[in-house]
Amino acid sequence: MTSSQHQAWLFYMPLAKQAALLKDDLLEPVDQLLEDAPLIELVRHCLGSRSPASTRTGRPSMAPDRLLRCCVLKHLKGWSFRQLARELRCNLIYRQFTHFNAEATPDHSVFSRTFALLNPEVTEKIHQRVVGLARQEGVAKGHKMRTDTTAVESNVHFPTDSTLLGDGIRVLSRSLKRIAAQCKRGALEVVHHGRAVKHRLLEISRAAKSRSEASRQRMRDSYDKLLALTRKVVRQGSEVLQRWKSGRLKVVGNLREVEKQAAQLRHFLPLVEKVISQTKQRVGEGNTHVAGKVLSLFEPHTQVICKGKAHKPNEFGRLVRLDEVEHGIVSGYKILEGNAADSNSWMPALDQHQACFGHLPQMATADRGFFSAKNESEAEARGVAKVALPARGRLSRKRAERQKQRWFKRALRWRAGCEATISTLKHPFSMWRATYKGEHGFQRYVGWSVITKNLFSLARWGERKNRAQEERECCKRLLPPDGGSC
Repeated sequence: MTSSQHQAWLFYMPLAKQAALLKDDLLEPVDQLLEDAPLIELVRHCLGSRSPASTRTGRPSMAPDRLLRCCVLKHLKGWSFRQLARELRCNLIYRQFTHFNAEATPDHSVFSRTFALLNPEVTEKIHQRVVGLARQEGVAKGHKMRTDTTAVESNVHFPTDSTLLGDGIRVLSRSLKRIAAQCKRGALEVVHHGRAVKHRLLEISRAAKSRSEASRQRMRDSYDKLLALTRKVVRQGSEVLQRWKSGRLKVVGNLREVEKQAAQLRHFLPLVEKVISQTKQRVGEGNTHVAGKVLSLFEPHTQVICKGKAHKPNEFGRLVRLDEVEHGIVSGYKILEGNAADSNSWMPALDQHQACFGHLPQMATADRGFFSAKNESEAEARGVAKVALPARGRLSRKRAERQKQRWFKRALRWRAGCEATISTLKHPFSMWRATYKGEHGFQRYVGWSVITKNLFSLARWGERKNRAQEERECCKRLLPPDGGSC
């Protein structure tokens, strides 16, 4: 595995002198933080654990420090892998930041495969190390904690029964065609249903615009035709798997490709069958509430999140809990199951804080969704001096007097900053929609958004500290001899 130290090419030296004059006020402070040896060692260990001989043999991999910096740069800018590769090719500042300098930059597919090696466990360790740096610098002391939950969308289209059935036909037919291309001519005939599916989807969308009984009947008829097409493709896919398993499929091409597409069939067939079942319940039987509904064939971990927003009553993704301490440092994050009540996340947030800092906060606060008498009493019993959880509904006289106290109001004003942190994570750091594939990819995406945000919070704190120090030194130089103010 390549080292994190790179020797510059001789012909690059004249250009490097000119490139050194180019500065980025946002990236330059983070550059020093990413020189941390334990951070680079975590990435190096992950890259070396792919196989027993990864550190000694095989194709040269991306250097750990470059991989770490590319991850941070990608999430800072909200780029895709193609955009990251293109920007690194043409921007000298980004080349300096990622330590590529005059060397060739990887292709977008290399970034995609290499980023996926940083699994959720390694991402969590990197996040803990960044929070540890904040503790060492005195930025995050853990005396205060605020927590909140937010919905992060999966990279899916709006899930309707008709489009899910169309997706199922498309992916199953694609795998069947690729298997047929490796078989003897005539051994497997695959019918292309794309045109028929498109017509059924158009009929359903047009009929859904009207509430008349005739339109509803047309929509049910179109759904019946679409379900029949889907069942036909599912039956053919199951038959092909049985023939492949028993050795009755006459393959003359690449066996590895056939096995790859058979694995795709084994993955998607149960999901498509579940979509057929839920469509029958929703359209045929009128049952709008189906337990364990599949919302996407490609991101099956996606769940319906209802946060009570007027402009977006339902969001499709996962619920994420964010725990924040002083100076905007997100000390912990957790991907939750389902549309859980916020009150269930209060005690786990305190447990995470104690595990991270070794002590409970002196002041802990959250919005009224986290309130319950049990949560408040348990936090106080464990030693949290100030628990600021606003109660729901009509307040008793005693409760109103408690919430009018000065410390309670100050805690709630500080809690409101959590909304700004969530907005910052979702927009500048692109956490509003996770674009990595699968549940592990979702966890990695959220983790790297939080890591990048923490790094830049640390960098900004360092800049403010240096600026204040310069102002004090300037004030001392300008101080009058009589000791007055400058």
